[in-house]
Amino acid sequence: MNVDREGRFDLSFVKHLTGEVPKLVQKGDVLFNNTNSPELIGKTTAIPIDDRMAYSNHMTRIRLEDGMSSVFTAKQLHFLWMSGYFLHRCKNHVNQASIAAEPLAKTVPFALPSSREQERIADTLDELLSDLDAGVAALERVQKKLKHYRAAVLKAAVEGDLTADWRAQHPDTEPASALLSRILTERRRRWEEDQLRKFREAGKEPPKNWKARYREPQLPEKPNSPSLPDSWIWTNVDTLSVPPIINGISVKGSDSPPGIAALRLSAMSENGFDYSKRRWLPLREKDVDDLWIEDGDFFVCRGNGSKKLVGRGTTAQEPPDAVIFPDTMMRLRFVPAIKETRLFPVLWASSCARTQIEKAAKTTAGIWKIAQPDLAKIVLPLPPLAEQEAIVEAVEAQLSVIDHLEADIAAKLKSAKGLRQSILRHAFTGQLVRQYPNDEPAAELLKRIATERAERARVAASARAATQSASKQAKPLMKKAASKRASKST
Repeated sequence: MNVDREGRFDLSFVKHLTGEVPKLVQKGDVLFNNTNSPELIGKTTAIPIDDRMAYSNHMTRIRLEDGMSSVFTAKQLHFLWMSGYFLHRCKNHVNQASIAAEPLAKTVPFALPSSREQERIADTLDELLSDLDAGVAALERVQKKLKHYRAAVLKAAVEGDLTADWRAQHPDTEPASALLSRILTERRRRWEEDQLRKFREAGKEPPKNWKARYREPQLPEKPNSPSLPDSWIWTNVDTLSVPPIINGISVKGSDSPPGIAALRLSAMSENGFDYSKRRWLPLREKDVDDLWIEDGDFFVCRGNGSKKLVGRGTTAQEPPDAVIFPDTMMRLRFVPAIKETRLFPVLWASSCARTQIEKAAKTTAGIWKIAQPDLAKIVLPLPPLAEQEAIVEAVEAQLSVIDHLEADIAAKLKSAKGLRQSILRHAFTGQLVRQYPNDEPAAELLKRIATERAERARVAASARAATQSASKQAKPLMKKAASKRASKST
């Protein structure tokens, strides 16, 4: 639709037609969005330019009488949309909603001032909203720059640039290769403990050579990425996590107990979980023994309709009670050296990881998904343990400033939205501009419009009558001419 959320005429996306075009608009017409999702029904704009343009059947064209301002009319209808008026008055279908032309014309309330006051209101709205739009655009530009700055901070963190001075001041730091050796030892120890626990629970003795089943992680080859500091190494998710990577469970549940509490995907955010967003599954505790959420677990979204959101991750905070995670998530657990420094979320949010995630994601029926094997292969840098703490401290310091600025901008944008609605509300309740007693009253405007319509109807009726009369008179002549042609032919 070529109407944005602020009621502006938007030609950033157009289709080009060939041949005869039956539905044309002209400068001064008003376009009303009659078919869309219920939340978007009613967006309205005025056509501000002279050009040969058509409109689709998802739009209703309103061609106004003389004395009516197209800007005033469009802004008032769009204000009704902003206020939610059309949301509760549209006709809902399977995937969309609509408002037909007749109820739009006959049931929608419309405040009508004099012609001159309409023009004064339109001019004042243009001035005030143009200034407001400029301010909003400036805030949105800053908002966009902050996103780039956030990405730049994370990129500098995972490439070592953010802590270059720290390394210069700590030349004797233990290298990451030593940390990796401890991680691999701890990783194997954790696996063996888990296997022994399972044997005990099953009432079985460990079989001969059971330790040989342990799978050593395969370290990655050096990727085609910027070189790392000398004390860093390349590793991957499989190496850093304690096996196995686990999917949640998919069982039909209910919105209330009894059952096992399980989070919904909507519980996941960048800052952990909202543990109130849950459902209850008809399972026993022993059925979900591996799925209980623990403080410090890292979770990855397995699928999403947006490629940019698939694979997003978060670190779980301490749950208030026992709760498991759904099959829409995968869980990673780390050895203490990785878990305690809190570096992994920084690595995961960086472009280094995101690029690999989006490359590995595959789509099925419009849903992007990432599988466990692809997740395990994602290559990440591993800094020395001491430097990890310095990285996290530096990142948190910079991101906290960005968070504060983003929150401030979000508040200002929300305030701007409220100001826009306030301006429009004043405009259509007679409070925005001065009213002049010498203006032609709106009642006179309506009388004049009614008179002009009646005259047009009279002229049209006369034209139809003349056409019918001429046709009636022509029939005998045509019949006589046809008879003469027939006589000559014989």
